[in-house]
Amino acid sequence: MNAAQHVATLGQSLWLDNLSRILIRDGTLAGLIAGSGVSGVTSNPSIFQNALATSPYYADDLARLKAGERDAEQRYEALVIPDIQAACDLLLPTFEASGGNDGYVSLEVAPRWAYDAAQTVAEAQRLSAAVDRRNLLVKVPGTPEGLSAFEALTTLGINVNVTLLFSVAQCQAAFDAYIRGLAARAAAGADVRRSKAVASLFLSRVDTLVDKQLTAIGTQEALSLRGKAAVAMAKLAYQAYLQTFHGGAFAALAQQGATPQYLLWASTGVKNPDYADLLYVEPLIGAETINTLPDKTLAALVDHGKAALTLEAGTDEAAAQLAALAHLGVSMDAVGERLQVDGVNSFEASFTQLLEQAT
Repeated sequence: MNAAQHVATLGQSLWLDNLSRILIRDGTLAGLIAGSGVSGVTSNPSIFQNALATSPYYADDLARLKAGERDAEQRYEALVIPDIQAACDLLLPTFEASGGNDGYVSLEVAPRWAYDAAQTVAEAQRLSAAVDRRNLLVKVPGTPEGLSAFEALTTLGINVNVTLLFSVAQCQAAFDAYIRGLAARAAAGADVRRSKAVASLFLSRVDTLVDKQLTAIGTQEALSLRGKAAVAMAKLAYQAYLQTFHGGAFAALAQQGATPQYLLWASTGVKNPDYADLLYVEPLIGAETINTLPDKTLAALVDHGKAALTLEAGTDEAAAQLAALAHLGVSMDAVGERLQVDGVNSFEASFTQLLEQAT
Protein backbone atom coordinates (compact mmCIF):
# COMPACT_ATOMS: atom_id res chain seq x y z
CA MET A 1 0.00 0.00 0.00
CA ASN A 2 1.49 3.34 -1.02
CA ALA A 3 0.98 6.57 0.93
CA ALA A 4 -1.85 7.76 -1.31
CA GLN A 5 -3.78 4.54 -0.76
CA HIS A 6 -3.02 4.78 2.97
CA VAL A 7 -4.51 8.29 3.10
CA ALA A 8 -7.82 6.90 1.87
CA THR A 9 -7.93 4.48 4.81
CA LEU A 10 -7.64 7.47 7.16
CA GLY A 11 -10.87 9.01 5.90
CA GLN A 12 -9.52 11.56 3.44
CA SER A 13 -10.38 11.36 -0.25
CA LEU A 14 -7.72 12.15 -2.84
CA TRP A 15 -8.96 13.74 -6.04
CA LEU A 16 -6.96 14.58 -9.16
CA ASP A 17 -6.77 18.28 -9.96
CA ASN A 18 -6.53 17.72 -13.68
CA LEU A 19 -8.62 16.47 -16.57
CA SER A 20 -7.99 16.12 -20.27
CA ARG A 21 -8.99 13.75 -23.02
CA ILE A 22 -5.56 12.15 -23.12
CA LEU A 23 -5.80 11.16 -19.44
CA ILE A 24 -9.02 9.35 -20.24
CA ARG A 25 -8.06 7.77 -23.56
CA ASP A 26 -4.60 6.50 -22.63
CA GLY A 27 -5.83 4.90 -19.42
CA THR A 28 -3.95 7.23 -17.07
CA LEU A 29 -7.02 8.26 -15.11
CA ALA A 30 -8.23 4.67 -14.78
CA GLY A 31 -4.76 3.69 -13.57
CA LEU A 32 -4.71 6.43 -10.95
CA ILE A 33 -8.12 5.35 -9.70
CA ALA A 34 -6.97 1.74 -9.46
CA GLY A 35 -3.44 2.25 -8.16
CA SER A 36 -3.09 5.63 -6.47
CA GLY A 37 -6.28 5.96 -4.50
CA VAL A 38 -7.77 8.69 -6.69
CA SER A 39 -11.50 8.90 -6.01
CA GLY A 40 -12.55 12.11 -7.75
CA VAL A 41 -11.56 14.76 -10.29
CA THR A 42 -11.62 18.55 -10.26
CA SER A 43 -11.40 20.77 -13.31
CA ASN A 44 -11.39 24.51 -13.88
CA PRO A 45 -11.03 26.90 -16.84
CA SER A 46 -7.24 27.01 -16.46
CA ILE A 47 -7.01 23.21 -16.61
CA PHE A 48 -9.16 23.00 -19.74
CA GLN A 49 -7.37 25.93 -21.35
CA ASN A 50 -4.10 24.04 -20.94
CA ALA A 51 -5.65 20.79 -22.16
CA LEU A 52 -6.97 22.34 -25.36
CA ALA A 53 -3.68 24.12 -25.98
CA THR A 54 -1.43 21.08 -25.49
CA SER A 55 -3.42 17.97 -26.40
CA PRO A 56 -3.83 16.81 -30.01
CA TYR A 57 -6.98 14.88 -29.09
CA TYR A 58 -9.25 17.90 -29.54
CA ALA A 59 -8.14 19.03 -32.99
CA ASP A 60 -10.49 16.94 -35.14
CA ASP A 61 -13.53 17.64 -32.98
CA LEU A 62 -12.73 21.34 -32.88
CA ALA A 63 -12.41 21.52 -36.66
CA ARG A 64 -15.76 19.78 -37.04
CA LEU A 65 -17.40 22.07 -34.50
CA LYS A 66 -16.01 25.18 -36.15
CA ALA A 67 -17.63 24.07 -39.38
CA GLY A 68 -21.03 23.51 -37.84
CA GLU A 69 -21.35 25.46 -34.59
CA ARG A 70 -21.02 29.22 -34.60
CA ASP A 71 -20.99 29.97 -30.87
CA ALA A 72 -17.55 29.60 -29.24
CA GLU A 73 -18.97 28.77 -25.81
CA GLN A 74 -21.12 26.00 -27.26
CA ARG A 75 -18.04 24.65 -29.04
CA TYR A 76 -16.15 24.67 -25.75
CA GLU A 77 -18.92 22.80 -23.97
CA ALA A 78 -19.19 20.30 -26.81
CA LEU A 79 -15.48 19.57 -26.31
CA VAL A 80 -15.32 19.34 -22.52
CA ILE A 81 -18.68 17.88 -21.51
CA PRO A 82 -17.84 14.48 -23.08
CA ASP A 83 -14.62 14.48 -21.03
CA ILE A 84 -16.58 15.26 -17.86
CA GLN A 85 -19.07 12.50 -18.68
CA ALA A 86 -16.29 9.98 -19.35
CA ALA A 87 -14.58 10.83 -16.05
CA CYS A 88 -17.91 10.53 -14.24
CA ASP A 89 -18.39 7.09 -15.77
CA LEU A 90 -14.91 5.95 -14.70
CA LEU A 91 -15.66 7.09 -11.16
CA LEU A 92 -19.20 5.72 -11.00
CA PRO A 93 -18.11 2.50 -9.22
CA THR A 94 -16.41 4.67 -6.57
CA PHE A 95 -19.54 6.78 -6.26
CA GLU A 96 -21.77 3.75 -5.84
CA ALA A 97 -19.43 1.93 -3.45
CA SER A 98 -19.29 5.02 -1.21
CA GLY A 99 -23.05 5.45 -1.16
CA GLY A 100 -22.77 8.72 -3.06
CA ASN A 101 -20.19 10.19 -0.72
CA ASP A 102 -17.22 10.10 -3.13
CA GLY A 103 -16.43 9.59 -6.79
CA TYR A 104 -17.34 13.06 -8.06
CA VAL A 105 -16.18 15.13 -11.02
CA SER A 106 -16.39 18.94 -10.96
CA LEU A 107 -17.31 21.27 -13.83
CA GLU A 108 -17.25 25.04 -13.38
CA VAL A 109 -19.91 27.59 -14.26
CA ALA A 110 -18.47 30.26 -16.58
CA PRO A 111 -16.52 32.70 -14.35
CA ARG A 112 -18.22 35.76 -15.82
CA TRP A 113 -21.31 34.93 -13.75
CA ALA A 114 -19.38 35.01 -10.44
CA TYR A 115 -21.26 38.12 -9.32
CA ASP A 116 -24.69 37.20 -10.73
CA ALA A 117 -26.63 34.80 -8.52
CA ALA A 118 -29.61 34.28 -10.81
CA GLN A 119 -27.49 33.55 -13.87
CA THR A 120 -25.27 31.21 -11.86
CA VAL A 121 -28.34 29.21 -10.79
CA ALA A 122 -29.57 29.02 -14.38
CA GLU A 123 -26.16 28.01 -15.75
CA ALA A 124 -25.62 25.39 -13.04
CA GLN A 125 -29.00 23.83 -13.79
CA ARG A 126 -28.24 23.83 -17.52
CA LEU A 127 -24.79 22.24 -17.08
CA SER A 128 -26.14 19.65 -14.66
CA ALA A 129 -28.78 18.64 -17.20
CA ALA A 130 -26.26 18.62 -20.07
CA VAL A 131 -23.79 16.35 -18.27
CA ASP A 132 -26.58 14.19 -16.82
CA ARG A 133 -24.47 12.26 -14.34
CA ARG A 134 -25.30 11.60 -10.69
CA ASN A 135 -21.70 12.13 -9.64
CA LEU A 136 -21.28 15.63 -11.07
CA LEU A 137 -20.50 18.61 -8.87
CA VAL A 138 -21.12 21.99 -10.46
CA LYS A 139 -18.46 24.46 -9.37
CA VAL A 140 -19.81 27.78 -8.11
CA PRO A 141 -17.54 30.55 -6.77
CA GLY A 142 -17.68 31.49 -3.10
CA THR A 143 -18.46 35.14 -3.81
CA PRO A 144 -21.47 36.56 -1.93
CA GLU A 145 -23.54 36.19 -5.09
CA GLY A 146 -22.13 32.72 -5.68
CA LEU A 147 -23.12 31.66 -2.18
CA SER A 148 -26.66 32.93 -2.75
CA ALA A 149 -26.74 30.78 -5.87
CA PHE A 150 -25.28 27.83 -3.95
CA GLU A 151 -28.03 28.08 -1.34
CA ALA A 152 -30.69 28.10 -4.06
CA LEU A 153 -29.06 25.21 -5.93
CA THR A 154 -28.90 23.15 -2.74
CA THR A 155 -32.61 23.72 -2.23
CA LEU A 156 -33.17 22.58 -5.83
CA GLY A 157 -31.10 19.41 -5.34
CA ILE A 158 -28.13 20.41 -7.53
CA ASN A 159 -24.84 19.21 -6.03
CA VAL A 160 -22.15 21.89 -5.81
CA ASN A 161 -18.42 22.38 -5.29
CA VAL A 162 -18.05 25.87 -3.80
CA THR A 163 -14.75 27.09 -5.17
CA LEU A 164 -12.40 30.04 -4.68
CA LEU A 165 -12.54 30.09 -0.88
CA PHE A 166 -9.48 31.66 0.73
CA SER A 167 -10.32 32.22 4.41
CA VAL A 168 -12.02 30.62 7.38
CA ALA A 169 -14.72 33.28 7.19
CA GLN A 170 -15.48 32.41 3.57
CA CYS A 171 -15.67 28.71 4.45
CA GLN A 172 -18.08 29.43 7.29
CA ALA A 173 -20.26 31.48 4.96
CA ALA A 174 -20.36 28.49 2.58
CA PHE A 175 -21.27 26.12 5.43
CA ASP A 176 -24.09 28.43 6.52
CA ALA A 177 -25.44 28.71 2.96
CA TYR A 178 -25.45 24.91 2.64
CA ILE A 179 -27.40 24.48 5.87
CA ARG A 180 -29.94 27.13 4.83
CA GLY A 181 -30.36 25.48 1.44
CA LEU A 182 -30.79 22.03 2.95
CA ALA A 183 -33.25 23.33 5.54
CA ALA A 184 -35.36 24.89 2.81
CA ARG A 185 -35.22 21.67 0.79
CA ALA A 186 -36.30 19.63 3.82
CA ALA A 187 -39.07 22.10 4.63
CA ALA A 188 -40.42 21.65 1.10
CA GLY A 189 -40.65 17.91 1.73
CA ALA A 190 -37.76 17.01 -0.60
CA ASP A 191 -35.18 14.32 0.14
CA VAL A 192 -31.90 15.68 1.52
CA ARG A 193 -30.12 12.33 1.65
CA ARG A 194 -28.68 12.66 -1.86
CA SER A 195 -27.53 16.25 -1.46
CA LYS A 196 -23.77 16.69 -1.68
CA ALA A 197 -21.52 19.72 -1.49
CA VAL A 198 -17.88 20.46 -0.85
CA ALA A 199 -16.08 23.68 0.11
CA SER A 200 -12.79 24.20 -1.76
CA LEU A 201 -10.26 26.13 0.32
CA PHE A 202 -7.28 27.30 -1.75
CA LEU A 203 -3.95 27.07 0.05
CA SER A 204 -0.75 27.86 -1.86
CA ARG A 205 -2.07 31.18 -3.14
CA VAL A 206 -2.63 32.25 0.47
CA ASP A 207 0.99 31.63 1.39
CA THR A 208 2.20 33.40 -1.75
CA LEU A 209 0.38 36.61 -0.82
CA VAL A 210 0.98 36.43 2.94
CA ASP A 211 4.67 35.66 2.44
CA LYS A 212 4.98 38.75 0.26
CA GLN A 213 3.48 40.87 3.05
CA LEU A 214 5.71 39.26 5.67
CA THR A 215 8.82 39.86 3.58
CA ALA A 216 7.84 43.52 3.26
CA ILE A 217 7.46 43.78 7.05
CA GLY A 218 10.91 42.24 7.36
CA THR A 219 11.16 41.64 11.10
CA GLN A 220 12.48 38.36 12.46
CA GLU A 221 9.01 37.47 13.74
CA ALA A 222 7.47 38.21 10.36
CA LEU A 223 10.03 36.22 8.42
CA SER A 224 9.62 33.25 10.77
CA LEU A 225 5.93 33.02 9.83
CA ARG A 226 6.49 32.60 6.10
CA GLY A 227 5.00 29.42 4.70
CA LYS A 228 2.75 28.84 7.71
CA ALA A 229 -0.41 30.86 7.09
CA ALA A 230 -2.20 28.47 4.73
CA VAL A 231 -1.79 25.31 6.81
CA ALA A 232 -2.74 27.18 9.98
CA MET A 233 -5.82 28.57 8.25
CA ALA A 234 -6.82 25.11 7.00
CA LYS A 235 -6.52 23.60 10.48
CA LEU A 236 -8.82 26.29 11.91
CA ALA A 237 -11.24 25.91 9.01
CA TYR A 238 -11.50 22.23 9.93
CA GLN A 239 -12.32 23.18 13.51
CA ALA A 240 -15.08 25.42 12.15
CA TYR A 241 -16.30 22.47 10.07
CA LEU A 242 -16.43 20.20 13.12
CA GLN A 243 -18.28 22.80 15.19
CA THR A 244 -20.78 23.39 12.38
CA PHE A 245 -21.51 19.87 11.17
CA HIS A 246 -20.95 17.90 14.35
CA GLY A 247 -22.81 20.38 16.52
CA GLY A 248 -26.36 21.47 17.11
CA ALA A 249 -26.73 23.56 13.94
CA PHE A 250 -26.72 20.48 11.72
CA ALA A 251 -28.24 17.90 14.06
CA ALA A 252 -31.81 18.00 12.75
CA LEU A 253 -30.68 17.75 9.13
CA ALA A 254 -28.28 14.93 9.98
CA GLN A 255 -31.18 12.99 11.49
CA GLN A 256 -32.91 13.30 8.10
CA GLY A 257 -29.88 11.77 6.40
CA ALA A 258 -28.13 14.92 5.19
CA THR A 259 -24.35 14.76 4.88
CA PRO A 260 -21.89 17.50 5.88
CA GLN A 261 -20.19 19.81 3.41
CA TYR A 262 -16.66 18.43 3.40
CA LEU A 263 -13.69 20.76 3.16
CA LEU A 264 -11.59 20.23 0.04
CA TRP A 265 -7.98 21.39 0.08
CA ALA A 266 -7.30 23.04 -3.28
CA SER A 267 -4.26 24.75 -4.79
CA THR A 268 -2.08 22.17 -3.07
CA GLY A 269 0.90 22.26 -5.41
CA VAL A 270 3.64 24.35 -3.77
CA LYS A 271 4.52 27.57 -5.59
CA ASN A 272 7.67 28.32 -3.56
CA PRO A 273 10.46 25.87 -4.49
CA ASP A 274 12.00 26.33 -1.03
CA TYR A 275 9.00 24.61 0.57
CA ALA A 276 8.47 20.86 0.91
CA ASP A 277 6.55 19.43 -2.02
CA LEU A 278 3.93 17.95 0.32
CA LEU A 279 3.49 21.05 2.51
CA TYR A 280 -0.23 21.16 1.74
CA VAL A 281 -0.75 17.41 2.01
CA GLU A 282 0.98 15.76 4.95
CA PRO A 283 -0.08 18.24 7.70
CA LEU A 284 -3.72 18.23 6.55
CA ILE A 285 -4.76 14.57 6.55
CA GLY A 286 -8.00 14.03 8.41
CA ALA A 287 -11.38 12.37 8.27
CA GLU A 288 -14.22 13.87 6.25
CA THR A 289 -11.91 15.93 4.03
CA ILE A 290 -10.73 15.89 0.43
CA ASN A 291 -7.40 16.92 -1.06
CA THR A 292 -7.33 17.56 -4.80
CA LEU A 293 -3.79 17.11 -6.07
CA PRO A 294 -2.00 18.17 -9.26
CA ASP A 295 -0.29 15.26 -11.03
CA LYS A 296 3.15 16.21 -9.70
CA THR A 297 1.97 16.44 -6.08
CA LEU A 298 0.13 13.13 -6.32
CA ALA A 299 3.27 11.49 -7.71
CA ALA A 300 5.30 12.93 -4.82
CA LEU A 301 2.83 11.54 -2.30
CA VAL A 302 3.01 8.07 -3.87
CA ASP A 303 6.81 8.25 -4.07
CA HIS A 304 7.81 9.52 -0.63
CA GLY A 305 4.75 10.68 1.29
CA LYS A 306 3.96 9.81 4.88
CA ALA A 307 0.32 9.16 5.74
CA ALA A 308 -0.89 9.84 9.27
CA LEU A 309 -3.80 11.65 10.90
CA THR A 310 -2.35 15.15 11.27
CA LEU A 311 -5.18 17.60 10.68
CA GLU A 312 -6.24 18.01 14.30
CA ALA A 313 -2.67 18.19 15.59
CA GLY A 314 -1.23 21.62 16.34
CA THR A 315 -4.54 23.47 16.39
CA ASP A 316 -3.43 25.73 19.25
CA GLU A 317 -0.19 26.51 17.43
CA ALA A 318 -2.16 27.32 14.28
CA ALA A 319 -4.37 29.73 16.20
CA ALA A 320 -1.28 31.36 17.70
CA GLN A 321 0.28 31.75 14.25
CA LEU A 322 -2.80 33.47 12.87
CA ALA A 323 -2.93 35.69 15.95
CA ALA A 324 0.72 36.61 15.36
CA LEU A 325 -0.09 37.48 11.75
CA ALA A 326 -2.94 39.71 12.89
CA HIS A 327 -0.62 41.41 15.40
CA LEU A 328 1.75 42.17 12.52
CA GLY A 329 -1.11 43.72 10.55
CA VAL A 330 -1.76 40.79 8.20
CA SER A 331 -5.53 40.37 7.99
CA MET A 332 -6.47 36.89 6.80
CA ASP A 333 -9.97 38.08 5.95
CA ALA A 334 -8.54 40.85 3.76
CA VAL A 335 -6.15 38.35 2.17
CA GLY A 336 -9.11 36.08 1.42
CA GLU A 337 -11.16 38.85 -0.14
CA ARG A 338 -8.30 39.98 -2.38
CA LEU A 339 -7.45 36.45 -3.48
CA GLN A 340 -11.06 35.67 -4.29
CA VAL A 341 -11.26 38.67 -6.62
CA ASP A 342 -7.92 37.70 -8.17
CA GLY A 343 -9.11 34.09 -8.53
CA VAL A 344 -12.27 35.08 -10.37
CA ASN A 345 -10.23 37.32 -12.67
CA SER A 346 -7.68 34.57 -13.32
CA PHE A 347 -10.33 31.99 -14.20
CA GLU A 348 -12.15 34.52 -16.37
CA ALA A 349 -8.93 35.21 -18.28
CA SER A 350 -8.41 31.46 -18.81
CA PHE A 351 -12.03 31.07 -19.91
CA THR A 352 -11.60 33.91 -22.41
CA GLN A 353 -8.52 32.14 -23.80
CA LEU A 354 -10.53 28.93 -24.01
CA LEU A 355 -13.18 30.63 -26.09
CA GLU A 356 -10.52 32.17 -28.32
CA GLN A 357 -9.09 28.69 -28.92
CA ALA A 358 -12.59 27.53 -29.86
CA THR A 359 -13.15 30.43 -32.26
